Amino acid sequence: MNRISKLLVFLVLIAFTGCMEWDYGKMEDFSATGEGLFITNEGNFQYGNATLSYYDPETKTVENEIFYRANAMKLGDVAQSMTIRNGVGWVVVNNSHVIYAININTFKEVGRITGLTSPRYIHFLSDEKAYVTQIWDNRIFIVNPKTYQITGYIDCPDMTTESGSTEQMVQYGKYVFVNCWSYQNRILKIDTETDKVVDQLTVGIQPTSLVLDKNNKMWTITDGGYEGSPYGYEAPSLYRIDAETFQVEKQFKFKLGDWPSEVQLNREGDMLYWINKDIWQMSVDADRVPVRPFLKYSNTIYYGLTVDPKNGDVYVADAIDYQQDGIVYRYTKEGKLIDQFYVGIIPGAFCWK
Repeated sequence: MNRISKLLVFLVLIAFTGCMEWDYGKMEDFSATGEGLFITNEGNFQYGNATLSYYDPETKTVENEIFYRANAMKLGDVAQSMTIRNGVGWVVVNNSHVIYAININTFKEVGRITGLTSPRYIHFLSDEKAYVTQIWDNRIFIVNPKTYQITGYIDCPDMTTESGSTEQMVQYGKYVFVNCWSYQNRILKIDTETDKVVDQLTVGIQPTSLVLDKNNKMWTITDGGYEGSPYGYEAPSLYRIDAETFQVEKQFKFKLGDWPSEVQLNREGDMLYWINKDIWQMSVDADRVPVRPFLKYSNTIYYGLTVDPKNGDVYVADAIDYQQDGIVYRYTKEGKLIDQFYVGIIPGAFCWK
């Protein structure tokens, strides 16, 4: 090809690419200025089909695939959790190694944190400092939400990269507590002034969640592992831990083979909820677990749980079969069904706006 022909081809390419429209999808404009509920739908591992849904409790309407529709790009692989701070929603996408920051009214991306191992949850200490827990890593990442940069790490003792797992976080004073789930049996105590683990507490095998009630008592529930697990297999338990002394005060044992998860609190912090096939409810001052469930098991897969901080309504996510779009059921605090709506595949976590 001579120089003139090359120049003509080059000019044609410039003209072509200058007007090319990339097929990322069409952006939609949203204006969800009222109160609402975000639902993170995990999708199937390594399928890249995680989605974000938004539900308006007042109008009983749901919008699905809102991240894709607002940003013309897919959310990614395994949407793990979401947290809101100062009008910005932080969506943690586990297997895509990213946390997206979105406007909670328009759902449009305003920034992102990348370079994470396999993020699970984000906890804010200030506008310029947050912790991000990981699975398959023996570190908790320290990030600056203002610059979207990783600024440091917290080394977790007695943990390897293969078995590393830190999960949910609660804060009491200057200390952040975090449960270690996968092939672990500990709660870690972190000094937020030094970013160091200063203590650890042994509980049962694989504590799955962590909340802090009105009495400054932490609650975690263990799943007990599974039969044949190299880490062990035992009956799961519900633990009450005093945040001041960092000591176990109560242990409520379940049956071997039970699989409890998703401990949640109401707004007042005086009522616990969790999943163990059925949905269970218990006062934080109770001396024993109830014998009758709050909501009966209905031969499906209850996977996620939350309580409306405004009126106490209970929302239950049903994964159905982990393949089709899931359903969210909404009940009054007395257990009466109010609404139900379809969301994405494997709805796992909620975030109140």
